[in-house]
Amino acid sequence: MTETSEKAAPEEIRAVPVRHYGRWVAGVVILLLAVIVGRSVVTNANMQWDVVGDYLFNDRVLRGLQNTLILTVVSMLIGVVGGVVLAVMRLSPNPLTSGAAGLYIWLFRGTPLITQLVIWYYFALFYPRLGLGIPFGPEFVSANTNQLITQFIAALLGLGLNEAAYMAEIVRGGIQSVDEGQIEAASALGMSRAKTLRRIILPQAMRVIIPPTGNETIAMLKTTSLVVVIGYFELMTSVQQIYAQNYKIAPLLIVAALWYLFMTSVLTLLQRQIEKRFARGTSRAVPQRRNWASRMFGFRGADTTGGLAR
Repeated sequence: MTETSEKAAPEEIRAVPVRHYGRWVAGVVILLLAVIVGRSVVTNANMQWDVVGDYLFNDRVLRGLQNTLILTVVSMLIGVVGGVVLAVMRLSPNPLTSGAAGLYIWLFRGTPLITQLVIWYYFALFYPRLGLGIPFGPEFVSANTNQLITQFIAALLGLGLNEAAYMAEIVRGGIQSVDEGQIEAASALGMSRAKTLRRIILPQAMRVIIPPTGNETIAMLKTTSLVVVIGYFELMTSVQQIYAQNYKIAPLLIVAALWYLFMTSVLTLLQRQIEKRFARGTSRAVPQRRNWASRMFGFRGADTTGGLAR
């Protein structure tokens, strides 16, 4: 007797996605709160949005904004260069070199930045004149400290030297993240310590160094407002001078906040582009992107690149 019946094909498995009702509730609550807060801010007469619009591009505000950007860029350059030097010194096998770097980091991280700014501004109280010469001998160059350390120089010294202490620890962590085997391989090839650092260690350490450095840059942009204690003219100083004359405190503070938000947003975008550049060739080079519904509610639909989300 022949078998006339065939085996029935298995039924297609129908996957039912898990419902995340908590995410739906959280999303609705967040949207509702955003609408309430947004409406309150826009319709609040005390915000005086017309005054905000009048002073947003005021000449004094823009001049203060320019000085803020200059302080941020130059201070970060001092901090990054100083941080690399201090990190290398800190990792040196020479105890004097390592100890000097450790003492510097301890001193500048252990005292408030606002105190350092004031000390640099009044540095003439400690040293009325600054000179360069032979120890216990004649001075070749000498200058009045008050004339040498202006408000701008005091702001750069306070911000830049303080940042160097923090950048030193960031760079040191990045350098130590590189596998020691690569350092040994470079040494076996006869590469000098400086060449190994420049061509092997730092390029790989940048993947670890860039994200916190971007955060430090954004923090520096906002930290420049502390130079108001020594009277240097920057964004917050310009705003304070204006509302001291017209008593429009609330709208002018909003003007300053809007400019800070704009600049930090630009710096955030630049940081992401730099991170992508240094992440090339790694698993982090092309991060997975999902649409807004997926991020908020957990949907696993199509991603923004046109492919299927995993």
